[in-house]
Amino acid sequence: MRAALTRSLAIALAAMLLGSPPHVMAGAPPESAESALRAAEWQAIKGVIGEQLAALKAGDGAKAFAQAAPGIRQQFGTAENFLAMVRAAYGALIAARYTEFLEGAVIAGNVVQPMRLVAPDNKVQVALYTMQKQPDGRWKIAGCVLAPSTVQAA
Repeated sequence: MRAALTRSLAIALAAMLLGSPPHVMAGAPPESAESALRAAEWQAIKGVIGEQLAALKAGDGAKAFAQAAPGIRQQFGTAENFLAMVRAAYGALIAARYTEFLEGAVIAGNVVQPMRLVAPDNKVQVALYTMQKQPDGRWKIAGCVLAPSTVQAA
């Protein structure tokens, strides 16, 4: 039941993501709404997010920036600008003491990978990553929205 509730929450929040301003999402939807992704695709997506998160925690703006989709890279221009934005607006990603991937979904043609974040004070948030498949077949991060939760970790 909890997994279904978490998935429902992620899907509802992802629906809100679709109406987000351009600075949150960049680029065209990578998949059609009818398209389902294979397990290997979800693993690749999680790998990209994991690489970016590790780079952010290490303060490596260049590696983190490399995982961003072209529209995001164009918007911020440099790895330094990107890292400064993440530190200012997405500090919860860097500060999280625990992260856990939730079940991803393709919603209205957008590939969304949710991740649970647990802060040092045990507050929980969900990061909703919008992913974009590149012409070379690699996945890149096209946007991220942090959603608060009323859940508190133990």
